[in-house]
Amino acid sequence: MPLKSSSDSARGTEGKNGVQSLEIGMTILRAISGGHRAMMLKDIAAAADMPASKVHRYIVSLVRAGLVEQDPMSARYDLGPFALSLGLVAVERLDRVKIGLQAIAELRDEVNQTIALAVWSDNGPVIIRSLRPYRPITVNVITGSALQLLTSASGRIFAAYLPRSTTNALIGRERATLALPPALQTEVGINAMLAQVRTDKLSVVSDYHLVPGVTAAAAPVFNFKHEITLSVLAIGVKSMIDLTPDGKVVTALKRCAQNLSLRLGHVEQDT
Repeated sequence: MPLKSSSDSARGTEGKNGVQSLEIGMTILRAISGGHRAMMLKDIAAAADMPASKVHRYIVSLVRAGLVEQDPMSARYDLGPFALSLGLVAVERLDRVKIGLQAIAELRDEVNQTIALAVWSDNGPVIIRSLRPYRPITVNVITGSALQLLTSASGRIFAAYLPRSTTNALIGRERATLALPPALQTEVGINAMLAQVRTDKLSVVSDYHLVPGVTAAAAPVFNFKHEITLSVLAIGVKSMIDLTPDGKVVTALKRCAQNLSLRLGHVEQDT
């Protein structure tokens, strides 16, 4: 029988169980990142549930690696430049559509309504995927469908959060060609509607002009740059879907959009 050295045994254990010192370092990094601001050593130790002396030994190595940095004036510690670089690279490599498709599948299963995902294109919002509910009467949304800015729920979401320089031409075209409701026939009315969308982080449109009897709600998804990147929609027959602000569908829709934003690196900013 071949003999196994102690070093071989140690390597085998590490391969199966991981490297404990690395895991401890990650625990300290999580404590620092969870603090939302630079922290004193004692506060990091408390958050990591470790003795301060032990935390300090690890922080010395983390500082050398660029994962943590110390403010010489306050002696507080925060994430270092390499940690920030890692975070940005990770976010940039996220496939927003792949993550979005998984999220809308879960949302469809939860609310049993037609759910869709929209992105911005040069010609305005476009549906890139929709999922039908498990019911005989449904609203079928065709992938690739272009949406109006002022009269669709998702269009209003993008119009509310994109720079006006991006949407001005499309809004002007719709004002000239569409039979808009009186409230949207003036610049003042359009601005008021978009301001309300930003306040609610939600847009609900009933009796969509292209499909009478259909109602839809949309919520925005943001990326780590705090820019709108997707819109999630719930669509249904008006008599068969409850889109009241505190109802099941809207609550789940907004939670889905918020969770997607978090996955894409967006952090809510204090107002």
